Amino acid sequence: MKDSVVQMGALVLRDIAKPVAKQEFGTKELAATVKKMQKLVAAEEFGVAIAAPQIGVSKRIFILADKAFDPTLAPDKIATAKKIFINPEIIRLSRKKEEMAEGCLSVRGKYGTVIRHEKASIKAYDQEGHVFVYHATGLIAQIFQHEYDHLDGILYVDKAEKLRNEKESAQIKKEISNKK
Repeated sequence: MKDSVVQMGALVLRDIAKPVAKQEFGTKELAATVKKMQKLVAAEEFGVAIAAPQIGVSKRIFILADKAFDPTLAPDKIATAKKIFINPEIIRLSRKKEEMAEGCLSVRGKYGTVIRHEKASIKAYDQEGHVFVYHATGLIAQIFQHEYDHLDGILYVDKAEKLRNEKESAQIKKEISNKK
């Protein structure tokens, strides 16, 4: 059976994901989970990130796809460790918020707008268990908040305004792809 992204309605998407235990860092199992996540998000045209619950794994992990970053940056300039967030904690959010276009690989065919903080800082661990902090603005800050919500069992449709189906949302899709 082909691997696919778990869709809305699956209980794993509503669970609060469990932290990755200290002894799991550096294991083949953790590496396999991350690899599966990378493979699935890379296969998605509009996918810029994915959380472990979206592949049916209730663990506090999310990853960013290369396409989430400024295309003028060479992908090799962005450390792989900075694309894998294990046991993330949002440590700072800007006061200023904005309405942002959003979609989700686990909610096919729907797009909407969500009020998100313009800036976000996150503390997380890489696959080997080394801690790092990442400060982000714009799309990356939005992704942090969206994926962190996944780890707490929250889908963007729970917060979305102006929710539209795919046919009605060509403009929103265009906005999402213009942010890349």
